[in-house]
Amino acid sequence: MTSPTSGVVLETTLPSLKLRARGKVRDIYDDGDRLLFVATDRISAFDYILATGIPDKGRVLTQMTLFWFDFLRDVVPNHFLSTDMSGLPPEFDGRSMWVRRANMVEVECVARGYISGSGWKDYQRTGAICGIPLPKGLRESDQLPEPIFTPATKAQTGHDENISFDAVVKLIGADLATKLRDLTLGIYKKASDYARTRGIIIADTKFEFGIINGEIILADEVLTPDSSRFWPLATYAPGGAQPSYDKQYVRDYLESIHWNKQPPAPALPEDVARKTGEKYREAYRELTGKSL
Repeated sequence: MTSPTSGVVLETTLPSLKLRARGKVRDIYDDGDRLLFVATDRISAFDYILATGIPDKGRVLTQMTLFWFDFLRDVVPNHFLSTDMSGLPPEFDGRSMWVRRANMVEVECVARGYISGSGWKDYQRTGAICGIPLPKGLRESDQLPEPIFTPATKAQTGHDENISFDAVVKLIGADLATKLRDLTLGIYKKASDYARTRGIIIADTKFEFGIINGEIILADEVLTPDSSRFWPLATYAPGGAQPSYDKQYVRDYLESIHWNKQPPAPALPEDVARKTGEKYREAYRELTGKSL
C-alpha cells in the first residue's frame, strides 16, 4: 500500500509468498530457506506506529544496512543474500533484501559509547547502566571512559528492557554471551571510528545476531538511524540532549501537540514528515558519501 499524498510505502502485499511478520517497520516474507526483508516507510514513536510514512525511510534503512554489511564483512559474516527483486512489484526495489534464515538470539546487543537515552536515566537513578558502575558526575551525552555492552531483552511490543550481562549468561550461556559482547564492542569501535571521520558520532547502537550452521552472523538492520543514535560531531556539546539524525522532528511535534501517547496515533503534518525524511537521507549521505 502506497500513501497517495507522498508516495511512501506504508505496507506491502505479496500473494506469492507467506507473510511471516509485520513489525513496526519491516514486512518479512517466507520463501523456504530464505526470507525477504522489506523496509517500509512506517515510523513509530512512543511505541505506536504513526499514520504518516516518512519519504525514503525504508530505502535509507536498507541501503545503509547493506553499506555496513560490506564495511564489516571482515569482522563478522551476515545473513545477506541478494537485492535482486526480479518479478516483484517496483515498490520492493531499493528497500528489500533476500537473507538467509537464521536462529535468532533473543537478546538485543547494545553498545554505548556515550551516556544518553535510557542509559542516562539508568545512571541518574543508580549510578550505573545495566549494572555497570560508572564514574560520578557524568553529564547527559558525555563520552564514557570506554564503550560498554548494555544488553536488552527483545520486546514484541513496547520498550526493550535493559538487563545485566549476568542475565544474558543465564539466558544463552556464558560462552555465547561473551562472544556476543566482544563482537558487539568490536563492531561498535570499528564503525564509530569510521563514522567520526565522516563527521558523525555514533552515541549508541543495537545489533541483532543469529546462528547459521553453528556460526554467529549479523542480522536485521545495522547501524541505521532507527537502531542507532547518530549525532553531528561539529555541534557536539555534552551537558544535555544532542540533535540527532532520526525521529527528532517527529518526537518534538508529538510533544508539542500534547498527545497522550495512547491510540490512535496522530498523523504528521507534511513538513514534519518531509524534514524527518531529509534527516534520514542526510545520515546516509554523510556516512556513505553517496546519495540515494
